[in-house]
Amino acid sequence: MPSPADAAATPSPADATTPSPADAAATPSPADAGRGHTGPRVIAVVVTYNRRELLLEALAAVHAQSRAADAVIVVDNASADGTAAAVRAHYPSVHLAELARNTGGAGGFACGVALALAQAADLIWLMDDDTVPEPGALAALLDARERHAAVTGSPATVLASSVVWTDGRPHPMNTPRRKPLARRAERRTAAMAGCLPIRSASFVSVLVDAGACRQRGLPQADYFLWNDDFEFTTRLLRGNAGLFCPASVAVHKTATFGSTDADPGQRFFYEVRNKVWMLRSRAPLAPLERVLYGGSTLRRWARTFARSRDRRALWQWLVRGLIAGVRTSPRPPEEVLASAGLTSPVP
Repeated sequence: MPSPADAAATPSPADATTPSPADAAATPSPADAGRGHTGPRVIAVVVTYNRRELLLEALAAVHAQSRAADAVIVVDNASADGTAAAVRAHYPSVHLAELARNTGGAGGFACGVALALAQAADLIWLMDDDTVPEPGALAALLDARERHAAVTGSPATVLASSVVWTDGRPHPMNTPRRKPLARRAERRTAAMAGCLPIRSASFVSVLVDAGACRQRGLPQADYFLWNDDFEFTTRLLRGNAGLFCPASVAVHKTATFGSTDADPGQRFFYEVRNKVWMLRSRAPLAPLERVLYGGSTLRRWARTFARSRDRRALWQWLVRGLIAGVRTSPRPPEEVLASAGLTSPVP
């Protein structure tokens, strides 16, 4: 996800000589050919903005997987630090999609999912540019998916890795939400795959079913940042199985260790607006779930205020977020992506 500086920065336009995202999707990659495995076609999507060195580390980890992805897409949110040139130089087989402006993590993942669907993905492996999956991370997700399908007759729709910080502690920012009131049969079948049932996950090493994306749509690109992963994965998982896979491990190299309810500053606007947008929508959550998660949201906001060093500013962002969340609605993802230079393909 973009840092506080990311949200405030003014991005530079993409190089006019660079192929458009749609062109990149249409160009076959050497990485697509010669894979020595059978099974579902997995496309990895990494979203980046002005974090060149972290991105190169993430791509090195993606390419070092014991079960390689069949293709890799990097969505560059109009970085101004030489990110695109570095990707072309070090990873020429990667499909590089350069957007004309910074669309935030939400727009970046919407773009990446759209491109992966256009490239006939069966599964899409999503991650931020500060995510470093361990060598067996993808293989463990696929193994859990197969074991769960062998028991239930159908594969899980979303599988989330165990996310740790740089010192090995579980990262509180990326703890998947356990499925409330999961039935005993669900817990049992998840356990047989070495997993736990979940209701949502973050965009830090999460494997999603492309067929479900085609049916239920792209991430909400207009969210910009915060709650885009929560909304998207809960929408995919409504009525479907989701699994937390402890055997799959990824390191999330955030600057500090902590949860998103630490003092957020002006980003609190996006937390509030997007959460109101989500709770107004009928797609992600059932009515009872909206009540449960609405109450959880109020408790979370109370903790945020308790920890804030500037509560007056936080109140301003709360009010602005509430007004925007009630008076407006998110634009369709294809409209947002078109404004950033992606006119096709959008499912």
